[in-house]
Amino acid sequence: MKEFIEFIAKHLVDNPDNVVIEESTPEERKVVLSLKVQAEDVGKVIGKQGKTAQAMRTLLTAIAAKDGKRAILEILD
Repeated sequence: MKEFIEFIAKHLVDNPDNVVIEESTPEERKVVLSLKVQAEDVGKVIGKQGKTAQAMRTLLTAIAAKDGKRAILEILD
């Protein structure tokens, strides 16, 4: 899951070397991915009206469901 979101984010931003994803598991069946990009790239990851971020979350939810988990994507400033 982490690699998938990292792949998508690196292709959306101007500075792919500054894409950082941290994965944590606060509960047994819950995964939280925190995505951090440079300030000028945040808009590219979120997209117009949040549609790009929502699409990434939808894909992440589908991947996590295959493993019987719940995934959350946080985009940090």
